[in-house]
Amino acid sequence: MTRRPIGIIVNGVTGRMGYRQHLVRSLLAIREQGGVPLPDGTRIWPEPILVGRNEAKLREIAERHGLTEWTTDLSAALARDDVEIYFDAQVTQQREKAIRQAIEAGKHVYTEKPLAEGTEAALELARAAATAEVRTGVVQDKLFLPGLRKLKRLIDGGFFGRILSVRGEFGYWVFEGDWQPAQRPSWNYRSADGGGIVVDMFPHWHYVLEELFGPVKTVSAHIATHIPERVDESGRTYPATADDAAYGTFELAGGVVAQLNSSWCVRVNRDELVEFQVDGVEGSAVAGLRNCRIQHRAATPKPVWNPDLPVTENFRAQWSEVPDNEEFDNGFKVQWESFLRHVVADEPFRWDFLAGARGVQLAELGLLSAREGRRIEIPELNR
Repeated sequence: MTRRPIGIIVNGVTGRMGYRQHLVRSLLAIREQGGVPLPDGTRIWPEPILVGRNEAKLREIAERHGLTEWTTDLSAALARDDVEIYFDAQVTQQREKAIRQAIEAGKHVYTEKPLAEGTEAALELARAAATAEVRTGVVQDKLFLPGLRKLKRLIDGGFFGRILSVRGEFGYWVFEGDWQPAQRPSWNYRSADGGGIVVDMFPHWHYVLEELFGPVKTVSAHIATHIPERVDESGRTYPATADDAAYGTFELAGGVVAQLNSSWCVRVNRDELVEFQVDGVEGSAVAGLRNCRIQHRAATPKPVWNPDLPVTENFRAQWSEVPDNEEFDNGFKVQWESFLRHVVADEPFRWDFLAGARGVQLAELGLLSAREGRRIEIPELNR
C-alpha cells in the first residue's frame, strides 16, 4: 500500500465543530480506517496541523490524540511546504482574512460555512481562488446525512411524481445561560460578532433546496429576537442583538414552494432536530437527519374533518420507514473524503466557493426581505 501524505491546517480546532466533527470524526477517523483509498491502491493520509489562538488548548488536544503538529502562528503554518490544504472552522468574522491569506500562500481551501459575511466578499474570495488556481470547497454536510440521502434516492426514483411543496422545521431550545448553561457560544446571539440564525442556517437551506428540489428564485423572510437578554460563558448578562428565529418562504424553479422555520427558541416535538416534509402528487415523505418515512398515493388514508369527534386514527402509524439499503458514514467525513480526492486525484467536487457564495447571498437577501417586509428575487451569481 502506498501512502500519500497531505498536510492540512485545521484552524479553529478548539471550537465545538472544528474539534468534534472535523478533527475527531473526520480527519482522525480517516486515519483510523487507513486513509482514503484511490483506484490505483494509493491511500491519502491526512497530516493535521492544529492552529488556534489558545496555546494550552491546542497542546491538550494534540496530546489527547497523539498529534505533534500545532501552532498559534497561522503565517508560519501557511509557509510550510508540506501543507497543501487550509481548513477554516473559526467564527465567521475571522474567516475571510485567513482564507485570503491561505489563497495567497497557494493552498487549497476547504471551509465551514458561511464563506464570508457578505455576498460580494464571498465572490471576491471565489475570484481570488480562481486566479491563484487553488481548489476550494465549502462544507455542505446535510447533503451527506442518511435522512437526506434517502430523500434524494426517492426523488431520483420518481417516488413523488410532481413535487408540490417542502416544509421544514429546525431548532431546539437553547438555554439562556442563567439557570442552565447555553448549548451554543454567546457570540451566536450578537450581531456585531457575526451571530444570527439567518446567517447560520440559510446557507444550509440554500444547498439543501438547490441540490434536492431546484434553484431558489425568491425569498420572503420574517426574523425575530425572541430572547432579548442572555448570559455568556463568564456569567455576564448581555443584550442579544442577533436574530434567534427565522421564518422563511422560498419559491423554487418549477413552482415548488418551500417553507422553512429555524429557531433556537422552540421546544422539540418531532422525531429529530430537523425534519423536512415533501409532498408530491404521487407520494409524500418526512426526512430527518437519519430517518425517512413515506406515504404513497395508493396507501394514503382518507381523513375527514370533524371537530365534534375525538381522533381515532394514529396518523404516524400510517407511514412506512425507508430502509437504509447501504451503510451511511458520518456526513462531515464523507465530504472530507470527497474533497481530498478532488485535490489529490482531480475527482469532481461541485461545492466550491461559488456554491458557498450563493448560500451567503440567500442569507443576505433573507435579512433584506425581513428588514423591508417584502419578497426578494434572487439574481444569478457568477464570478
